[in-house]
Amino acid sequence: MIYIYNRITDPYFNLASEEYILKEFKDDCFMLWRNEPSIIVGKNQNTLAEINLDYVKEHKIPVVRRLSGGGAVFHDLGNVNFTFIVNDDLNGFSDFRRFTQPIIDVLKKLSINAEFSGRNDITIDGKKISGNAQYYYKNRILHHGTLLVSSNMIDLSAALKVRPVKFEDKGVKSVSKRVTNINEHLKEPIDVEEFISLIMNDIREHTGGSGLYEFTNEDIRNIEKLKNEKYSTWEWNFGMSPDYSLKNEKKFLGGTLEVVLNVENGIIKDMKIYGDFFGKKDVKDIEEILKGVKHSESGVRDALSSVDINEYFANISLENLIDVLF
Repeated sequence: MIYIYNRITDPYFNLASEEYILKEFKDDCFMLWRNEPSIIVGKNQNTLAEINLDYVKEHKIPVVRRLSGGGAVFHDLGNVNFTFIVNDDLNGFSDFRRFTQPIIDVLKKLSINAEFSGRNDITIDGKKISGNAQYYYKNRILHHGTLLVSSNMIDLSAALKVRPVKFEDKGVKSVSKRVTNINEHLKEPIDVEEFISLIMNDIREHTGGSGLYEFTNEDIRNIEKLKNEKYSTWEWNFGMSPDYSLKNEKKFLGGTLEVVLNVENGIIKDMKIYGDFFGKKDVKDIEEILKGVKHSESGVRDALSSVDINEYFANISLENLIDVLF
């Protein structure tokens, strides 16, 4: 087994590194890593329906889609991620206990009564400290999970606090559960780096491992390429969302503005604008302009860059329109 402590904290790079190891390495691998504040959404989720977009924009929080299914999670430097990548047949897929038990054993050495719970969680006294997910590729299983050591619970809650339901889609929904930090259950808080060493040493001891593997310059170049071509792109993180419909309504100085739109592969396929606003021109022009445009702020801004919004919505700005479109 190869052991990696990946000290890079760029979420785009780190999600790319998992895919790179899965597809390019032949050996079993165990990796520990952390991300700067970021939201990681499941492969089958509608990204916009899982995040508090206003909070994410205000705090410039990256949003990255992962290979595996399951729900959205918040990462920061107080959260430790672990990844097992092993050669196996399909019969081993969805065996979450196999990969979580070594982590539970480490926690028990800290006198923490952690246990496997539900489908894919590790809990302490009924509160979640770890969510886990898996992905299968050519007889290799990727299992990864989170470990909340000293995460900022305010950011975690706010970043994933979805506004009142306005999406209709078939994307997998995240399940809200009570969460807690591991440090809240220790007599003395543990430093994250110390916690990482404890896990790595224990896993190596029980799997007969030796030294740590360091990414080579070639590894890093290949991971950066995958990051730039996939994991940091709008197409992967937002455009890959399942098809969805959005209905949203807001009141502005110029009146109430309501939009209903359908999105396929991240592209606005059709939309309608309603409201009690006033305007010189027919909003059908705006509806037609936005058909075929990416459902992203940049896509909408570019499409309407030469349009005088006040001609269509008196006392309603482009910012107001964008606000109601997301």
